[in-house]
Amino acid sequence: MKIEDGFKIGSIIKTKGLKGEVQLYVDFEHLDAIEITAVFIDIAGKLVPYFVESIKYHHNGTAYLFLEDVDTIEKATKLVKKDIYLPNKLKPKKKKGDFTLMDLVGFTAVDVNEGELGEISGIQELPQQFIATVTYKECEVLFPLNEEIIKGIDVVKNIVTIDLPEGLLEIYLD
Repeated sequence: MKIEDGFKIGSIIKTKGLKGEVQLYVDFEHLDAIEITAVFIDIAGKLVPYFVESIKYHHNGTAYLFLEDVDTIEKATKLVKKDIYLPNKLKPKKKKGDFTLMDLVGFTAVDVNEGELGEISGIQELPQQFIATVTYKECEVLFPLNEEIIKGIDVVKNIVTIDLPEGLLEIYLD
């Protein structure tokens, strides 16, 4: 499986105990609603499959995970700070009203003046606003996502049309 064939559900943050259990930071809402029998762990850019023996969810956005054949702290330690993915076919379908700005990851950002900027690779939720990240002309460009900037969203073509403030791109490109 390739990374684009899956969706990230979280990252392994540390080991727990001596028998190979790991603690997972869950950054995917309602993960407990998905029946998980196997996960894919990003090891050096390749997704390696692991069968799940058990998973216990906690209220603070974490879960404890036992993986088949990971039965020592040494094996578990090698998985710390690795991202975990599930196949796209397990991703729950969103209802029409469930679309949020966080769902714009993977959309192509098109500025009304500059044209296509690139694919939105990440979105940060800050207390005041959402910030999108795009790699444009080999530079990482950050821009806010709000009603003034966003001019349109095409969910069929995965395109978000934006009108960036004058001079914003030049700050990054100079």
